[in-house]
Amino acid sequence: MRCPFCHSESSRVTDSRGTGNAVRRRRECADCGERFTTLETVLRSTVQVVKKDGRREDFDREKLLAGLRSACAKRNVSAGELDAVVADIQAHVTREGNPEVPSSVIGELAVDALRRIDHIAYIRFASVYRAFADLDSLKDALQALDEGRVPTFEERTRQLALLEDEARAAAGSREPTPIVRSVG
Repeated sequence: MRCPFCHSESSRVTDSRGTGNAVRRRRECADCGERFTTLETVLRSTVQVVKKDGRREDFDREKLLAGLRSACAKRNVSAGELDAVVADIQAHVTREGNPEVPSSVIGELAVDALRRIDHIAYIRFASVYRAFADLDSLKDALQALDEGRVPTFEERTRQLALLEDEARAAAGSREPTPIVRSVG
């Protein structure tokens, strides 16, 4: 491990502790004597996010976090809460084991999490993510939120599968709908 102070490659570990999915190590440089901390995590293979237009890009934790921060600007939502949301979404995406995930799944998971944390941040994020067409669409979303009838990610996933089944049946296709696993 390279020392951040003198760039020497000689250091020793003075303390090591597990912290969730990482290992925190306290180190001391053998050359300059300075102490520093490292956090070691396992790098997993990158999941590709499939955008609405068909483009693919690597899952970017920081990009998701920036969008959530923007929605939560000037709200009483801590950085720790947002980090936990991103970690949960990332865990869901990697747990599924698929090399690709539609951006809509990530968006819906983020909307779900914000709905539980802060209703204003939820509406801010949803207004951009769902691109409300007019004021009536926004009013409908606000009314659904106020009445507690906003469907969860799992409910929306089941509804989507049913709609896909109906569309296939109407088109005369006998191809089964792929099973969509629920969150967590």
